[in-house]
Parts: sequence; C-alpha cells; structure tokens
Amino acid sequence: MTQASLPRKRPPSPSEPIHPLQPPVDNAGGRPKLNPEVLKLGFVSFLTDLSTEAIFSVFAVFFTTVAGASSALLGLIEGLADFSASSLNYLAGWLSDRSGRRKVFALAGYGFSTLAKTILLVSSTVVGLSAFRVIERLGKGFRGPPRDAWLSSLADPATRGYSFGVHKALDKAGAVFGPLLAYALLRSLGESARAYRTLFWVAFLPAVASVVVLAMMKDQPGTPHARESVSANCKALSAGFKGFLVPAGVFALGYYSLGFLLLKAHAVGFSLTDTVLLYALFNAVCVVTAPLVGRLGDTVGRRRIVILGYGLYAFINLALIWANQSWQIIALFAVYGVFFAIDESQSKAFIADLEPDRRATAVGAYNFVTGVLYLPASLVAGALWTVDPRWAFAMATALALVAIGLFVSMRPALRHQ
Repeated sequence: MTQASLPRKRPPSPSEPIHPLQPPVDNAGGRPKLNPEVLKLGFVSFLTDLSTEAIFSVFAVFFTTVAGASSALLGLIEGLADFSASSLNYLAGWLSDRSGRRKVFALAGYGFSTLAKTILLVSSTVVGLSAFRVIERLGKGFRGPPRDAWLSSLADPATRGYSFGVHKALDKAGAVFGPLLAYALLRSLGESARAYRTLFWVAFLPAVASVVVLAMMKDQPGTPHARESVSANCKALSAGFKGFLVPAGVFALGYYSLGFLLLKAHAVGFSLTDTVLLYALFNAVCVVTAPLVGRLGDTVGRRRIVILGYGLYAFINLALIWANQSWQIIALFAVYGVFFAIDESQSKAFIADLEPDRRATAVGAYNFVTGVLYLPASLVAGALWTVDPRWAFAMATALALVAIGLFVSMRPALRHQ
C-alpha cells in the first residue's frame, strides 16, 4: 500500500480545540462515548425545567380562567414571551463567540430566570403573571446560545445528534416531573389561591439548585474572535446557515404557543388538573424519543429529521381541526412530544453542522429570527381563536407545508455546504 492510499487523520478544527473534556472513545465499538459533562448540563436543564414547567403547566388555563385574562391577551403575552426569549439570543451568542466564554453567559441566563420567578411569590394578578412570563424568558434567551455552543463542543461530531437528544431528554424530564408535581399539589390542596402560591414557592427551589450546580461546572471555552464586531460576525456566518433561516422563519410564523393546544384540550372537556397530566404526557414522550431521533439523525442525516419535524407539526394541526374526543387529544399530545423532541434538539445539532466556527452566534441568530416571528404567530393564533380555533390550526398546517417545500428546495445548497 502506498503512502498516498493511506487514510489521513483529520487535524482538529480551530473551533473544536483539544481539551481534557473531549468525549472518550469506546475502543470496543469504535464509537465515542457520551461526555459526562453533557449529562451535567442536562441535569442543570432538568432542575430548571422542573421549576419552570410546574408553573407553565397551569399557566395558560390559570391566566384565562382564574386571573380572568382573555385568550387574545394570552396570545399577546405568549408572543411577547417568545419574543423576549429570542431578543437577547444574538447578543448572547456574539458575546460568547467574541470572548470564547460559555459558562459565564449561561450562568447569567439561568440566574436571571430564577430571579424572575420571585415575582410569582409576591403577585398573582394579570399584570404580575404577564411580567413573570415575559421577564423569565429573557433569561432563557440569554443562556441558550452559549449553552448550546458549550454542548456542541463537548459532543463528538459522530454523536452530536445523540448528545443533543440526551440533553433534551434530561431537560424535558424536568418538564415531566414539573407538571406531576403541580398535579400532586393541586390534587392535595385544591385549586385555590393558597394552593397556587404553595406551588410557586415549591417550584422556586429547584431553580435555585440549578444555578448552584452550573456554578460548580468547569467551562470549555471556544475560539475567541476578539476583534470582530456584531455586523462582521453576522456576515461571516455561512451561506448554508443563512439559507436555512428562510424555511425556519416560515415555519415559525405558524408555530403558536403550546398554551393554545392546552386550551383546545380544555375546550374538549379536560379539566384544569387533567390538562396538567396531558402536559406531562407530552413531555414524557419527548424524553423517550429525543435520544432516539438524535441517533436517527446521526445515521440518516439531520436534513431528513428536520423535514420529519415539519411534517409532524403539519399533521398535528390538521388533525386538531377535527379532533373533538378525549382519546384524539391524548394521541395528539403524544405526537406533539415527538415533534418537539425533533424541533428543540435536532435543529440545534443541524445548525452546529452548518456553522462549526461561530456556533453560539448561529444559534443566537436562529433563535432571534424565529422568536421575532413567534410574536405575530401567537398574536394571529389568538385572534383566529376568537373567531374559530380551526382557523388557527389551518394556518399552522399551511405554513408548515410551505416550510417543507422551501427546505427541500435548499437541498443542493445544503449538500454543498
């Protein structure tokens, strides 16, 4: 065998520096093992979601039926919450890539979300609930890009989808136990103001614990771009990633808040307490399927997984137009869990594939663009809901199908990328 025919070992990329935290290789199977630091980041997300989702599982119905807000106001607040979650994304990603630091920005985001929950400890009015929902999402927006860039640097490229899937599974495990916690408290204490105040206090504790755990973790810095301005950083993003923003943006226009799905369940006949169990079911399915779709994406390619996610969303909304029985709602909540596992984990892994050098910036730009579009999406869904809920589901179905067409038309460009 000549030297020219020998396989060459790929040198490490500047964006993926050699580090002691790089995942160990399973010599028996030749496949890298899951990095333990991925599990630690997942545990932080577990504690945060345990806190947040215990509250969110009752928020939509509590906001409209107990606090007395309208569905249109719910649409406005949910849209503003999604917008606030994305408003700081690009800034956080740029700051993280500019400095190369991940932990300090992730820690600031988790800490801010925890502080926002103190609003619920002193107020249960429409104004207080609205302020909490919007302000708490600001912390989510600031922590997301640096954390996802941190996670992608910990994961071996061959198992990146699986790593993101495992992280999302741990994240949504908290969203399973959070609603169950809310259900247990409301069942034992009754649906009273005192019961909700107790729930808010209990949910505050794991949020504090998540900040403590993250503070004890060791950072894994990226490559700094100290002299790069915001505009220069944006222009340096790859053409493939910028092209992906087109179908992602169209899809975001039809991606209304999950709160409307909970309202649909309530309209079919589920009680406030029962909607908490539906929310737990959705999250449980997400926990089980997130690692599986991650493995599938590593095997068949993440482009196919992204299309599958868009297709599932179109199917769910089409079915919701005619769903009027309890078993249909239960089934659709389960399918929604599969869709959410794909959308929340594999889109980030796909972005990491497209943009290896400025991952925090790319994730931030993606979250910002889609988050800005979530605001009109929820506003329009809220307005259509007041006329006929079926129009909101029809709009989401149509936009998801358009997004699939746009994404498929991009395949040659993505293949080149």
